Amino acid sequence: MTPLVDSKACSAHALIKKKTREIILSSTTLLASFAILTSFASALQCGSNPAHLTVDSIDSDGQSPRTYYGQNTGNCSPVEFSRANIGGGTRDDGAGSSASASASASACPPNGGAVAGAKEGNPNCGQESPATLGNKPGEDSKNQPEEKRSRDSKPADFNRDIYYKNKLEFSLDGGWLPINIPLPFDFFSGDAYDTYPLKYTLVPIIASLRWHMNSIGGPLVLRGNWDFQFSGSVTAIPRGPETRYFVYIMGMRRNFVPRNWRVTPYFDIRLGVGDIDAKGPVGVYYAQGQALTFTFNFGSGVRYNFNSRYAISAGVNYMHISNANLSQPQVSNYGINVLGPMVGVDVQLHRHRRHSEHTSEWHGGDSGRSGQ
Repeated sequence: MTPLVDSKACSAHALIKKKTREIILSSTTLLASFAILTSFASALQCGSNPAHLTVDSIDSDGQSPRTYYGQNTGNCSPVEFSRANIGGGTRDDGAGSSASASASASACPPNGGAVAGAKEGNPNCGQESPATLGNKPGEDSKNQPEEKRSRDSKPADFNRDIYYKNKLEFSLDGGWLPINIPLPFDFFSGDAYDTYPLKYTLVPIIASLRWHMNSIGGPLVLRGNWDFQFSGSVTAIPRGPETRYFVYIMGMRRNFVPRNWRVTPYFDIRLGVGDIDAKGPVGVYYAQGQALTFTFNFGSGVRYNFNSRYAISAGVNYMHISNANLSQPQVSNYGINVLGPMVGVDVQLHRHRRHSEHTSEWHGGDSGRSGQ
């Protein structure tokens, strides 16, 4: 009986021990699976990759905390481990120090972890990647005002490459002046505001050198610049007793230059002295009394700029010719006062650009801000 009882007891004991091992193994497997799933779920929530973890360096004494970083950047902070919560640390002997130094030399957290690693004193860790820098909320907040200012700022005024200080241009203008009018300043001399019976038509061809005296400046509708004009003119006289008129004239033009307008208005005035084949001395009544005469011109119109080098213009020009009563008392003085359209072309004489010369003027002309 005793061997049979012992045999049953041993079998029961072996069965219990086997069941206990199975329970422990199953429990261990279940706990391990639960830990892995929990870690994986936490990694997904933080946006990190739990399969690739790197460790920051640890001091040789083993007292510094360990910091672990995920492969990808996310919203979760690094997790620190020390002797207190790990249950063990690196060895304090030389091997441990060597291993720690090796880990310190090679462990460099990628992407966002580089900054935290650098703060821990790891010299091998570089700067953040451009993508990481661009993803920082702080960086975005700094860039947004600059981008907004860039979007809200006005476009550069291309007219500053057309109207600028010391620019030289050549212009050639031609006109047809058939309209005879009274001298606009007759009221100063007390003369009758009337025309003479003898009518004229003048056809001036004027070649000019234009020197721009300043860059664009002035407020609102007065914004623009001045150019000085040195001109020579050959004027045909198809209607009237005289046949031709040669004159040297000079004066100034005001260019009114709105921002980024290709069409710009102008107004100019020129004075000069010339020679005419006078017919008054030979008895033609109301003709000019002598060859030496004086002239002044008023003109107004618009200029269209194709680019900084070429432009055309069109407007109205008034021309006066007289001898300033120098022929009296031999011959009475009768002037010529005509009005009509005039067109022209303007060509820049050199390619010099003013940007590097007058940077202060570039910002001074149009809002108390300045071109080629």
